[in-house]
Parts: sequence; C-alpha cells; structure tokens
Amino acid sequence: MRIMKYVPVILLLIIFANLTILWVEVDVHWIIKAVYTAASLVQWILVILKGVDAEGGNGRLVKLNRAINTLYIVGISAAIDAIIVLLWLMKTESGAAIKITGIIVPMIGLAAVLYSSMIHLIINSRQIRIKRYLLFMLFWWVPIANIFLVRDFYRTAVREYIEESDRMELENSRKASKVCQTKYPILLVHGIFFRDWQYFNYWGRIPKVLERNGAKVFYGKQQSSLAIADSAQEVKEAIEKVLAETGAEKVNIIAHSKGGLDSRYAISCLGMDKYVATLTTINTPHKGCDMVDFLLKRVPDGIVKILERDYNYTFHKLGDESPDFLAGVHDLSAEKAKTYDELMPDSPKVSYRSIMTLMSNADSARFLPLKVGYLIINKLNGPNDGLVWEGSAQHGEKYTLLRSAGDRGISHGDIADLMRDNIHDFDVREFYVKLVSELKEQGF
Repeated sequence: MRIMKYVPVILLLIIFANLTILWVEVDVHWIIKAVYTAASLVQWILVILKGVDAEGGNGRLVKLNRAINTLYIVGISAAIDAIIVLLWLMKTESGAAIKITGIIVPMIGLAAVLYSSMIHLIINSRQIRIKRYLLFMLFWWVPIANIFLVRDFYRTAVREYIEESDRMELENSRKASKVCQTKYPILLVHGIFFRDWQYFNYWGRIPKVLERNGAKVFYGKQQSSLAIADSAQEVKEAIEKVLAETGAEKVNIIAHSKGGLDSRYAISCLGMDKYVATLTTINTPHKGCDMVDFLLKRVPDGIVKILERDYNYTFHKLGDESPDFLAGVHDLSAEKAKTYDELMPDSPKVSYRSIMTLMSNADSARFLPLKVGYLIINKLNGPNDGLVWEGSAQHGEKYTLLRSAGDRGISHGDIADLMRDNIHDFDVREFYVKLVSELKEQGF
C-alpha cells in the first residue's frame, strides 16, 4: 500500500504536531522526549522545504509528485492527529492553557506543511488555472472551504502527473522510430491576433512533441493582423526561407484559423503551389465568420475605431511592423469569403485537407471571447468552436470533424494548444503527432 512507504514520515509529523501531549502526558525520561522532539522537528523542516521523496530525478514532474505526496501524507497526519487530540481532550486533567496549546500547536504545525506543499504544487503544476489560484488566495483561511480547495488542487495535480508521466513514457518508447520525420519540413502558420513569439509559442506544446518525434518545424511568422493578401506575402517569404535553409523541394503547411486563408492565397495567387506539398487547415473559416458581419453591423463606429487604434498601437510595440486590425477582421467576414473559392482556386499540385473541432457548450472554452462567440454563432449558424462554425471549416479532399467524448468540447484555442490544457478525452499533442505521421506515411 502507498501509505506504508510514508509511515515513518507520518509518525514523526504526528509526534511534532503533538509535542504538547508528549511532554505533558507521556511518562518517559526527558532525554527520550528530547530525541523525539529533535527528530520530529528536523522531519517537519525537511518536509516544508523539500516535500517527501518521489520517483525519478530532478525534473518538474518529480517536484510535482513530491508536492502531491506531501499533501497526501499531511492529510493522513491531520486525520490521525484530530483523533489523538480529541481522545486526549476527553481524558486529560490538564488546565485550559495546556489544552489550548495542545490544539493550536498541531494546527499550526500541520498547516505549515500543508501550505508549503501547496506552494510547491502551484509552482510545478501547469494545469491549475488562475481562477483556482484566486479562489485559494481568497478563501485559504475559511474552514471547510479550504479543504475543498485543497482537494481540488490535489486532484488536478494527480491527473496532470499521471497524464504527463504516461505522455513521457509514450515519447520514450517511440523515440527511435521518428514517426514524424516527414519528407518535407512542417510550416506552422498561426491565426489572427497572435504572433510567433520566441517566449510564448502560439502552438503551445505541439512543436516540441513533433520535433521529439523527428519533425523539422518552422513558423509562418506573419504579423498578427493584416489583410489576407498581405499575410500571404509573409507566408510566401517564410516558405522560401525554409526551402533555402533546408534544401527541401516543398513544405507541408499546417495552418490554424485565418492562417489557412493566408496559406491558400500564397499557394493560389503567389505561385507557391509548386513549393507546397500539403495544406492542412485547422478550424479555418473558408466560408467566413458570420459573427464578424453580425458584430460589424452592430458595434458603433466609434468603438471600432478605438479598438483599431489601440490594437494597432499595442501590436506595433510588440513587434508588428504595420498591424491592420480592421483589414484582418474584414477579411474574415462571410460576405467577403463568398469570393474566396473563385479568388483562390485549389491547385492540383497541392493536397488539401481540413479539420474542425466543436465546443460542447459555452463553458468548453477557457477564454471569455470564445464563450461569447460560441453563444452568438450557435444562434447564427449552429455548432461551432467559439469563432468558426462547422460548415465554414470544411475544405479540400479530406475533412475531419473532431468532438470530445465528454462535456469539455474542443475550442478554437484548444486545437492550437493556446491554453496548454490537458483535456481529459482529447490529447492535442498526440493528435498532431498522428496528423504528421500520416503525412509521412503518405510520402509527404
């Protein structure tokens, strides 16, 4: 049993928590009491500073597991200690001051271990969200409420540890097979309102997983918001740079959201069809976003101009040479998209395939705009991902519709791993590994 491994630690923590009872009630030589006091104090300090032992080396998962194990033993210690203190209070003849001390010392001692382990857990977990942090900061001192909060943190961390450990084991087992080592390098093309920043990858954990499995990964690096034609020029430049750097004849493009339209334009209108083997568009609004038309008709021009001014100023400061908020937004409208099939006809030289995901409900998304978008588009068009409706994403010779089995759903951001969420019944990293390994199997 797991608990047997930690019996010595639990016993020393309980001794430390009940030093008052030890010194007042236990009839043994004071030297023995002093030895137990010193040993339990050392153990208490070590657990606060480091946590309890966990398997593996010194990586984040090991530290996370230490925090999990520490929460586990402090929970058991607290339950045992509560029984000990209760029995002691029922039979002791000590005065009120000693009784109060016998209650307060265990509470302070075990609380210190509890909150130190929570800090270690918060530092090393990637799946505990800001909302939960805020709730814990507000209510950590509230009895009962703090128990439920700690329980929620613990369960989330345990799921993360199991999922990430399984992920690591899977990666190690197929490391030599290079399942994503495609003939042509992979070019990831991002969507609107984002950039390919060095310190915050638009594609989350996906590129590293692909590279670990043998893929050569590059980025479109277009500005965050421009007209499709202008973004396509930047995609063209990215393609040419990849070919020059690698010596490859072509690239495989995987494009998310508006990036799919940028890529289509580069292929069809800028002569890149001879340099692109495949284009996989993911949640791309090939038929536009009716929500854009809906909002442009209803939002006052003054607010739109403020948004445009502030957006362009902010992203210019963040590195865009000439961001154009409205140009990018207008090119996503359903009215504008009616011309795209004629403007950007598919090239017979390129293999086109498309993928779409759906949210189950508004709560499927972590990002507020996608929650609102889901509700609007659901009324306008039906099933959607918070930005694109289902029918708009279908394009090319192969179309894949993804739904998660549970209530979580897969939002527009989830499919690019923007929020780095571990969705219980959908592993976004493994999805991309299979997508790219399929390209390899098909000779691309």
